[in-house]
Amino acid sequence: MKRLLVCGATGFIGRNLAERFVRHGGYEVTAVCNRRQPFELPGLRWVKADLIDSAQVARVIRDADVLIQAAATTSGAREIVDRPYVHVTDNAVMNSLIFRAAFENKVGHVVFFSCSIMHRSSEEALAEIDFDPRIDPHPHYFGAGWTKVYLEKMSEFYARIGEAKYTVIRHSNVYGPHDKFDLENSHVTGATITKVMTARDGRVIVWGDGEETRDLLFIDDLGEFVERALERQPGRFGLYHCGCGAPVSIRTLVEKIVEKSGRTLAIVYDAARPSIRTNIRLDCAKAERELGWRATTSLDEGIAGTIEWWKQNVGRGR
Repeated sequence: MKRLLVCGATGFIGRNLAERFVRHGGYEVTAVCNRRQPFELPGLRWVKADLIDSAQVARVIRDADVLIQAAATTSGAREIVDRPYVHVTDNAVMNSLIFRAAFENKVGHVVFFSCSIMHRSSEEALAEIDFDPRIDPHPHYFGAGWTKVYLEKMSEFYARIGEAKYTVIRHSNVYGPHDKFDLENSHVTGATITKVMTARDGRVIVWGDGEETRDLLFIDDLGEFVERALERQPGRFGLYHCGCGAPVSIRTLVEKIVEKSGRTLAIVYDAARPSIRTNIRLDCAKAERELGWRATTSLDEGIAGTIEWWKQNVGRGR
């Protein structure tokens, strides 16, 4: 079996992928942890490493055939607005070391999770080629957006000079089981589910006016994308959009979460709280054309499944 290494396996995306590939059965899966405690899963081996230390990075990558790089410094809207620099330095250093170690140790396939924050706000669906480097990302995404672009180009660089395949995934807003559900660090779907499920005064407060739109992707669809990329990517370098392809307003998202929760709550919009007024919708035709992939989980199904997981795994402790 091929040896698959998942960096960031205690995080949202990394944990889902580690569990998925253990169930897959076709890989010998090793997971990397650092500050967070590892979880128990039969068939999963753990190693501890600080991924901004070059020696530790080289040690854990040494024997990998496939590398899934899901480690990152992430946060919610408040920290993106108040402390945007936290997404730049560590992520740039970490990925630079990981890509170099993958090249030097002849890893066969590297999967890197970028995201869509470098795109301009748009009501129209944006394809990969629609990114215009002459236009800066939204001011709140300036540092993180250009860092992602730099790392995408670094992936292409190593694909050009080596034999490994590199898959860069520009995913949209991902949600689902194992997401962050605390109000300080979670993204919009996880934060809203927690607000709705823990509301005690008959109302839920939403930051902003709810008119901005997001492209929302259920985590299982992202996992299926990674499987398809490992099996079918035609060239050494592939940059793909990965989203549901349909815009959903925050207002609609909140209404659906309240509906699926079964609770009766008033929705109050607080325009004075931090929000990022952008609209995004991804054109994923390239992924469907080259990998045979498209998102199949409806928003209603995804929200219902995530709320049920929240009840069983987060709500029980409250």
